[in-house]
Amino acid sequence: MHLEIDVDHRNGYVVLSPQGEIDFATGPALKEQITEVLLAGDVHVVVDLAGVDFIESTGLGVLIGGRRRAAALDGSLSLATPQDHVLKVFTITGLDKVFAVFDTVDEATASPVSHAAAGWPSPETSRQGPL
Repeated sequence: MHLEIDVDHRNGYVVLSPQGEIDFATGPALKEQITEVLLAGDVHVVVDLAGVDFIESTGLGVLIGGRRRAAALDGSLSLATPQDHVLKVFTITGLDKVFAVFDTVDEATASPVSHAAAGWPSPETSRQGPL
């Protein structure tokens, strides 16, 4: 089974939008995508759950691991637009208290991430050029 994941950049955040089910078969694709953006230096991630029909423990584990890896890089991983039945999984498991959950992607990305606040060099002062 294949999980399609759209990638967008907004206000200093990377927005990942998986489409379909996040389960044992597709969870590794989401984990790989989260890892890829973090390794690329995009440490503030929003996972847009609007297109997710179903999520099970493997998917929850992928999101928890992604949040932990982002935090280790002084970043963040938050969730946006979960459908009611998906949000219920987070509420039942108590993960709605672990993740920042937003009603919309616009709300999740409303506060711009400044390079200085994140501990990154600014594009103007970086020796490597723009990040």
